[in-house]
Amino acid sequence: MRVLILAAGSYGDVAPYTGAGRRLLDAGFHVTLAAPQQFADLVQRAGLDFRGIAADPTGGPDGGGGMLRRASAFMRELGQGLAAIAPSAAAGGGADGAGGADGGAGGTGGADLLLLSTTTAPLGWHLAEALGVPALGVYLQPVAPTTRFPPVVAAGRSLGPWGNRAAGRLALRVVDRMHAEAARELRRTLGLPPAAQRAVRERQDRAGWTVLHGFCSALLPRPDDWRAGLEVVGNWWPHCPDDAALPPELADFLDAGPPPVFVGFGSMAAGEGERLADIAVRALREAGLRGVLQAGAAGLHATGDDVLAVGEVPHQLLLPRTAAVVHHGGAGTTAAALRAGVPAVPVPVTADQPFWAGRVAALGAATAPIPFGELAVPALARALRDAVEEQGHRARAAAVARRMAAEDGAGHVVREVERLLSR
Repeated sequence: MRVLILAAGSYGDVAPYTGAGRRLLDAGFHVTLAAPQQFADLVQRAGLDFRGIAADPTGGPDGGGGMLRRASAFMRELGQGLAAIAPSAAAGGGADGAGGADGGAGGTGGADLLLLSTTTAPLGWHLAEALGVPALGVYLQPVAPTTRFPPVVAAGRSLGPWGNRAAGRLALRVVDRMHAEAARELRRTLGLPPAAQRAVRERQDRAGWTVLHGFCSALLPRPDDWRAGLEVVGNWWPHCPDDAALPPELADFLDAGPPPVFVGFGSMAAGEGERLADIAVRALREAGLRGVLQAGAAGLHATGDDVLAVGEVPHQLLLPRTAAVVHHGGAGTTAAALRAGVPAVPVPVTADQPFWAGRVAALGAATAPIPFGELAVPALARALRDAVEEQGHRARAAAVARRMAAEDGAGHVVREVERLLSR
């Protein structure tokens, strides 16, 4: 049976699906992960077939135009990308279903089931309808309205039970409107009758379609006012080969002194590497700590006996050996720091990052968030000392890590796929 995973966005929006996909592959499914072209190597290193989707969340090389314009352009590109893979997703395909990094039509070899991420679901529903196959939601963020917390884009501030639910409903309608044009074009291309985006979403909810949420119940418990079929199952993690190892230079640096602080902003803050690295290094030295700076999109770089700049390295190998983690509050990095049992200093930038930063701080596993626009040496140095010296932060992070170890999000995905395909 063939499973097609649709994921799009930044690294953190795609990488976790390599782990879920690998578990499905090991369970005997043929798995293709369709994602933006820059993730071809990441997907193929996990042993999965790759299908390229031309959808750039940054809005192109210049990254300009403002957030709403970039989001609109991204959705149009994503809709066009889903339309482009529809013929191969519907085809019987070859025996091996081989698909290369060029995103050729053989990349899916037919699909019996679609797995849709938070980012791809609003348009992925139309593709599933056109193909006549079931779809399973595999979300990294909660989007269903609830009295328990506000929408993830509401900067983490609770509006009270009534306000939280009302804001959640409004957020869904805003998302509907943002996808409306791309959805109309996609439905025309796929030969589907016209249907309003809101109507399609509400039809999915009435049908009780299943959505598995890939985050820890300790970080965000399942709201008791969610409908049946919305479940919190635990994280699925980026695939990390059994023989993976840290680069020798990094391993030597870790062995040469006390645990350093990890500093990374993931896919955020492009072009601000020099400023951020200067703040980070000065704050580390003021706090008397060593540091590992991950380049990321910002291009962080520094030199010195007490700091080391690195590229992409597996978080599960590096973070357990650190004293604290300074990060942007993305869902993936937030979870990785908790998994390592390491206290965090969140510096949220945008989107769902303030939400996750607030959640991990509320658990006591992180310091109070420092908004990205307020990041400065004195504030970061104080937060670093707090994170490292206040043992309660580490104890609470370790407690969450134990909860995470007891959950098996990828296993839940496998079991739900088996259930859907056995109908």
